[in-house]
Amino acid sequence: MRLLLVALLIERGAKRGRGSRKCVVVIAVEIMEPKGFGRIRMRHVPDASAKSLVPFVQDVVSPGSNIITDGWGGYNELPAHGFVRTKLVLSDGGDPAHVTMPGVHRVASLLKRWILGTHQGSVDSAYLQAYLEEFTFRFNRRTSNNRGLLFRRLIEQAVSTGPITEADLTSGDAWQ
Repeated sequence: MRLLLVALLIERGAKRGRGSRKCVVVIAVEIMEPKGFGRIRMRHVPDASAKSLVPFVQDVVSPGSNIITDGWGGYNELPAHGFVRTKLVLSDGGDPAHVTMPGVHRVASLLKRWILGTHQGSVDSAYLQAYLEEFTFRFNRRTSNNRGLLFRRLIEQAVSTGPITEADLTSGDAWQ
């Protein structure tokens, strides 16, 4: 499996650049051969350091997978954790980023358009992960031929899990 990874910065303030108040979202896109995109994974992380990026990759990517990243230093530790890293430094080539790494840029563009259209651009950073999970769920099922099974799976999950309180829904990320 080959994946493209990039840290996407979603604006949350007037200042521009890395010093601004932005929410960092990491996006992983499965690349299908000979063309097309498979499943995606996204996570809201506190920063773009290796301490935040490597656990995300370990959670969503099979060891030994080839991971194509940009030149960001936060990905430098991936080979030490059993991943094959191919680094594409975007400034070295003449192509723009959306040509070099089309999967993550397409997903980022769709995500931003979905937030602007569906949520009128009003997304609180405290609930950003919930929005990312909803978008990921919808994206990963875009080509499903068995949409009727979705209801069955939902009922199976409802029966096999315990009750969920309002505090569970509003308390934040389950994996932290």
